[in-house]
Amino acid sequence: MKRIIVFVYGLISYVAFLIAFLYAIGFVGNLLVPKSINMGVEVPLATALLINLGLLSLFAIQHTIMARPNFKKAWTKIIPEAAERSTFVLVTSLILLLMFWKWQPMTELVWNLEGTTGGMIVTVLFWIGWAIVFTSTFLINHFELFGLAQITRFLQKKEFTPPPFTDKGYYKFVRHPIMLGFIISFWATPVMTYGHLLFAGMTTGYIFIGTLVFEEKDLRDYYGDVYTEYSKRVPSLIPFTKFGNK
Repeated sequence: MKRIIVFVYGLISYVAFLIAFLYAIGFVGNLLVPKSINMGVEVPLATALLINLGLLSLFAIQHTIMARPNFKKAWTKIIPEAAERSTFVLVTSLILLLMFWKWQPMTELVWNLEGTTGGMIVTVLFWIGWAIVFTSTFLINHFELFGLAQITRFLQKKEFTPPPFTDKGYYKFVRHPIMLGFIISFWATPVMTYGHLLFAGMTTGYIFIGTLVFEEKDLRDYYGDVYTEYSKRVPSLIPFTKFGNK
C-alpha cells in the first residue's frame, strides 16, 4: 500500500508539473491563459514591485534549499527516498502557480515590436527557447528529472540507479541547456513591459547564481573528475564562448 501511495503521489506531482509548465508558456507569452504576465488589475507601482519581488524570492529560496544534497538527506529521513524528487517537483509547481496567480502587472512599455520583423523574430526565439527546455529534459532523463523513474522503481521493488553522466545533443555546446532555454524564452517577447522586464531580469540573475554557484558544485561533487573535465571544454550557459569554463 505504501508503494502504491508513493506511486500515485508521484503521478499527481508530475501532473502538477505539466500544468505549471504549460501555464508558464502562456503566462510569459501572454497566450491563451486567464491571467498572464501583463494581465490583471494594476496596483501602485511600488506595491506591485514588492509583491512580485516577494513571489520571485519565495521561488528562489524554495528551489535553492530543496535542491541541496544536505536538505535531501535530511528530508528523506521523513519521507520515502523515492518520493523526494516528486515532492520537490510538486512544491516547485505549486509555488509557480501561486506566482502566476498573484503576479501584479506592471504594464509600462520598455519596447513594443508587434507587427514588425523584429517582433516575428523574437516570437520564433520564444518558441525555440521552450523547445530547448523541453527536449533537453529527454537528453538527460526526463522521467528521472521529474520523479517518475524513482516512483516506478519503488513500486516494482527495484533499486533506483541514477542515469550516468551524458554530454550528448545540446550538452555538447552548453552545460545547462535547460536554463539557457528559459533565458531565451523569458527575454524573447515582442512586448516588453516593466513587469516582464522584472521577471526576466530576476529569473536570469537567479539562473546564473543558482547554476554557477550551487548546481555546479553539486555536479562536481556527484560526478567528480568526469564533470570537472567536461566543464573545462564546454561553457556553462553561453554556447561557443568560454563563459563559465573551469
